[in-house]
Amino acid sequence: MSQYDYDLFVIGAGSGGVRAARTVADLGAKVAIAEHQYLGGTCVNVGCVPKKLFVYASHFHEDFQAAKGFGWNVQQAQFNWTRLMAQKNQEIQRLQGIYGNLLDNSGVTLIEGQASLIDAHTLKVGDQQFSSQRILIATGGKPFIPDISGKQHIKTSDDIFALKQLPERIVIVGGGYIAVEFAGIMNGLGVKTTLCYRSEKLLRGFDDEVREFAAEEMRKKGIDIRYNTSINAIEAFDNGLIAHIDNQQTLETDLILYATGRTPNIEGLGLEAIGVSLKDSGAIKVDEHYQSNIPSIYALGDVTHRINLTPVATAEAMALVNELYGNRFTPVDYEHIPTAVFSQPNIATVGLTETEARKRYSDIDSYKSVFTPMKHTLSGLNEKSLMKMLVRRSTDQVLGIHMVGPEAGEIIQGMAVALRAGATKSVFDSTIGIHPTAAEEFVTMRNPQ
Repeated sequence: MSQYDYDLFVIGAGSGGVRAARTVADLGAKVAIAEHQYLGGTCVNVGCVPKKLFVYASHFHEDFQAAKGFGWNVQQAQFNWTRLMAQKNQEIQRLQGIYGNLLDNSGVTLIEGQASLIDAHTLKVGDQQFSSQRILIATGGKPFIPDISGKQHIKTSDDIFALKQLPERIVIVGGGYIAVEFAGIMNGLGVKTTLCYRSEKLLRGFDDEVREFAAEEMRKKGIDIRYNTSINAIEAFDNGLIAHIDNQQTLETDLILYATGRTPNIEGLGLEAIGVSLKDSGAIKVDEHYQSNIPSIYALGDVTHRINLTPVATAEAMALVNELYGNRFTPVDYEHIPTAVFSQPNIATVGLTETEARKRYSDIDSYKSVFTPMKHTLSGLNEKSLMKMLVRRSTDQVLGIHMVGPEAGEIIQGMAVALRAGATKSVFDSTIGIHPTAAEEFVTMRNPQ
C-alpha cells in the first residue's frame, strides 16, 4: 500500500493538467485533479475556443458584402450579441462536459476548489487535506492589469466573454495576439475600434514584414491603430469612459480592454511558503524535466511562462507522463512551433523570422509573394495576402514560412510538418501545387527578393 492518498495530484484542469491526469490514470495510477473555476481552463472557457467563435461571427459582415460580387442579393443583415453569447455558452458547456467525461472515464478523482500546498507531498482543498507522491501544477495564466488610476474600469479578455451588451466604441490596449484578435472581432461586429500600442509595431516577435503588412490590412478594414501610445489614467463620465493618453490627449470610449500580456496564475497556491522557486515574472522555475526545486513538485504550461500555447502545454504533459510513468523521455522541441493569430486577415508562421535568420546565417534568401486572393477578384473587398519563405542558400534548407491571409492557420499547419521534416527549397519547388489555391504559392516561388 502507498503511504500517500494519490500517486499524482494535479492542480488545474486546463488542457495540460487534464491531459496529464487522465493519461497517468489510464496507466493504472491513482490520480486526483483540483479545479476551482471551470473544466478546460483558459483555452476552452475564455481563450482559444470562444475567441475563434467570435472571429467567425465577426467575419460574416465581410462575407455578406462579398456575396454581392458573386450574384447574391443579401438583405439587410442584423447582428444579435445576446444570441451569439447564448450559442457560445452552450458550446462551452458541451466542451466542459467532454472534459469531465474524459476524467471520469479514466478514473481521475475531480475535486472542486482552490488547492494550496502545505508541504512537498501534502495539499488542501477547502477543509479537505490530501497527500500525493507527486504534485503537478498546471494552473495556467491570467490577464495582467496595470496599476493606474481608474484601473477598476479596465476590462480584460475574460470579461469580454461574459459581456452583457456590445459597446459602440472600444479602446483596446496592447499589441500582441489577444489585442490584435479582439480588434478584428470588435471592428467586424460594428464597434468603433481604436487599438493603442506603446511601441512602433504590433506583434513583437513576428517577422517584420508580417507585422507591417498585417497592420496595413487592419487599417484598411477601419481599425484605428495608434502607435507609441500609452494610457496613463482612466475616469468615468456620464456617457462612458475617458482615457488619458500621452501628450495630455484623451480618448472617449464605452469600454477599455487591456490585452497587455498574461501573468502566471500562482495566487493561493502557497508556493512561497514551502519554498518553490519562482522567476521574477512569478512563473514557477522548472528544469528540462518540468521539475521544480522541490523534487516531488512539477509544473508545466503557462504557469512556467515558456511558450504560452495550449498545444505546447499538452505536449509538455505527455513528455512528463512518458518520463515518470513510461520510463522514456522525449523532450518537447521548442524550435519550430507553428502559431497563428486569428486576426483579420489571419496570420500564421513557423520557423525563423528574417531578422532571426540573418543573425544566424550570412546566406539567407527571402522569397515573397503579395497578391489578391482569388475570392476578392469578384468580392470587391480590398484585401491582400502575403506569403514569405526564408531559405539558407548554402544548404537549401527552408528556415521559416510566414503568411498573412485567409485560412493562414490551416495552411501553415501543413507547412510546419514539412519544416520539421527538414524540407529544402528544392523539395518545395518539385512539389506540384493544388490549383487554384492560395497555398500553391508556396511551391511556385522562384526568385528571391
